Amino acid sequence: MITIENADKALKTYYLDAVSAKLDGISPFYAAIDKHSSAVYGKEVKVAVVKGDNSRVVAGSEDGELPAAGRNRYVNLTSTLKNIYGTIEISDKALRASKSSEGAFVDLLNAEMEGLVSSAKANFSRMLYGDGNGYVGAISKTDDSGIYVDNIGRLYEGMYIDIRSNSAVVEGGENIQVTSVNYGGGYITLSKEVTGTLVGKYVYVHGAYGNELTGFKAIFGTGDIYGLSRSGESYLTPASFSVTTLTEAAIAEKIGYMEEYFNNRPNMILCSFKTRAKIAELLSASRMQVNTAVLEGGFTAITFDGIPVVADRYCDDGSIYLVNTEDFCIAQLCDWAWLEDEDGKILKQIPGKAAYSATLVKYAELICKKPCAQGVITGF
Repeated sequence: MITIENADKALKTYYLDAVSAKLDGISPFYAAIDKHSSAVYGKEVKVAVVKGDNSRVVAGSEDGELPAAGRNRYVNLTSTLKNIYGTIEISDKALRASKSSEGAFVDLLNAEMEGLVSSAKANFSRMLYGDGNGYVGAISKTDDSGIYVDNIGRLYEGMYIDIRSNSAVVEGGENIQVTSVNYGGGYITLSKEVTGTLVGKYVYVHGAYGNELTGFKAIFGTGDIYGLSRSGESYLTPASFSVTTLTEAAIAEKIGYMEEYFNNRPNMILCSFKTRAKIAELLSASRMQVNTAVLEGGFTAITFDGIPVVADRYCDDGSIYLVNTEDFCIAQLCDWAWLEDEDGKILKQIPGKAAYSATLVKYAELICKKPCAQGVITGF
């Protein structure tokens, strides 16, 4: 007979391993970077990196003085572990209905876990390319149909959002549910009306402001990062290139620049699906053979000059990131784990509801150990 205890045990012994294995395939970029807990100190992440190279390797005369030893300059990158949660919910009615059928119970848990995995993959991937605040998109206009938002593909029905003006939530714009998304039209409808002018305001994931991973928008931005000021600090500033027309030569030139000035060849190109199609078109137009590569995690990608070109729905259409995945890591307190109470229980009754919930947790942060050796192409 199926009981809460049996369900609890199944989540611990079977589903956690299965979920962790699936979440390792969040994206090709995520699969390629290192994940460890060695940089975690309490609630913080601290990574010591070498800034520049002042070692002295020079030629000299046979009887001359030996070169003075240089000293590498170290800098500590510091950030806080971000709290990432995923929750499943099983109603008491559904659980009781499956008590006498193990197959029905397995189907019930499978459906919940598939939804959790799908949501975790989407949101974790969004965080990797985000600004650390849960930014989704900007509101361009409103009419009787709904609210028009750029990056409409990042929104989905049932999502809870905040509408902000800079860092402040607009009046009545907190914790609103998206009731429908028209991807073709580019607009959404909400569970309640928000008064005032919304054009020019921004949509964020509810409660995520300041709580998400330090993603690409922050790493390739201009603000301070990892507890350090970027002012006058070239080490913390990625290379930024602007091109009016995207050409094969322009991309190759920027890759060469990274190799020449930073002695660091990018090993992955990250862009949107639309931009990847443009790159493939450029290669075909030049009568170059469009090669493919199999990446970590079983992902496939076309290659540009031997570098895999990876598309992600959360990359902006106007950006091409030239990165070396060896310079990135996920510093984590632990891998995905269930949140347990004092008795070791995972499934807990939701107060005031005839339902049980279980929460998957991960405490982690994305660290770029060498920001200056990464590049972004924009303007096309």
